[in-house]
Amino acid sequence: MTNRTVILAIASAALAGVAVATTAFAEEGPIKIGIPVGLSGANSVVAPSVVQSAELAVAEINEAGGVLGRQLALEIADDASGAAGAQKAFDALVFQKEVNAVITMETSAARNAGLPIISKGDIPYIYTSFYEGKSCNANLFVNAWVPEQQVPPIVDNFIKSQGARKFFLIGSDYAFGRGMLEFAKAYIEKAGASIVGEEYLPMEGSDWTAIISNLKGSGADAVITSTAGGAPNVTLTKQLRGAGVTIPYGNLAVDEGTARSMGADAAGIFISASYVTSIDSAANKSFLAAMQKKFGAELRTPNDLSVPEYEGIYLYKAAVEKAGSTDTAAVLAALPEVSFVGPRGTVSMSRQHHAPLTMYLGQVKPDGSVTVVDTFEGVDPGEQCPNL
Repeated sequence: MTNRTVILAIASAALAGVAVATTAFAEEGPIKIGIPVGLSGANSVVAPSVVQSAELAVAEINEAGGVLGRQLALEIADDASGAAGAQKAFDALVFQKEVNAVITMETSAARNAGLPIISKGDIPYIYTSFYEGKSCNANLFVNAWVPEQQVPPIVDNFIKSQGARKFFLIGSDYAFGRGMLEFAKAYIEKAGASIVGEEYLPMEGSDWTAIISNLKGSGADAVITSTAGGAPNVTLTKQLRGAGVTIPYGNLAVDEGTARSMGADAAGIFISASYVTSIDSAANKSFLAAMQKKFGAELRTPNDLSVPEYEGIYLYKAAVEKAGSTDTAAVLAALPEVSFVGPRGTVSMSRQHHAPLTMYLGQVKPDGSVTVVDTFEGVDPGEQCPNL
């Protein structure tokens, strides 16, 4: 063997050793969870509470030893609450940060813009926001409510308990606003009541004056709204109250945290939610105590948009552990088979990539808290993605 052969053999062995070490390091590195969320734009009112829930889940899991012996790490990106921002955020998280999964609450516009990137990058995506339903993708799982779970409690109460027969619908002009009100309209008419008005404002709009004027002149005895979560909810509610609208008001998009930020303007609003802070369970009390301990005076009110984020991370943990790895195909196969007992009870995305949920019909009090009027256990999401 010549000196050159010996040198090449040593170099080859050294390079092989580096490759093995690099692979081992990669396997032992953190499991990265991407959170594209609206830190700016319409969702900026609710995004901080979503981030806090994610931070608590990751802190608890890491303190308990991580997932398969690896720590979790968050990669947070601002999607600006819309499609253009989501494309940039998803692209950066999936292809630059190389996250192992995306788990987040977003507007429907942002979700729809991000899904092609999720498919191209082939990673799991747990969507933790309530939405208009029927978004179907092999990589997408949803642990929040859809119209089939959320609309009936409000409409049934208005018709049966408050005698409403004429409904006026107001929404933000995008997938969620129109999708929710399309379902609500069909449900109201099937129940024998009528729609006397249906109007929309662009998602970034804030002047509802003309629409409210039409509402007041319509003869409606109930109003149901479906806007982008956060700022549009606040402006619409404030202007409704300022205009003296006092008929029963059902809000399909408000969360408890946003309701608190509205102050007295939110008083009397009816909501239908899978989470309220007053849920009387050991798991919820433990969660609220942990949130208070971690964030103190900076704590944002946990709500129906932030709690599914906390549970979504735990559901991903359970799926990775069941799969024995972060391999996408294995995790996707495991996700419908795992569950997590959290603040909302036992949650499993077992129904066509969606979750049966306990729903609460509530009414907002002047301090922003919610009084539970009725409870509906194990509400099925219905036919969402039968072909998956």
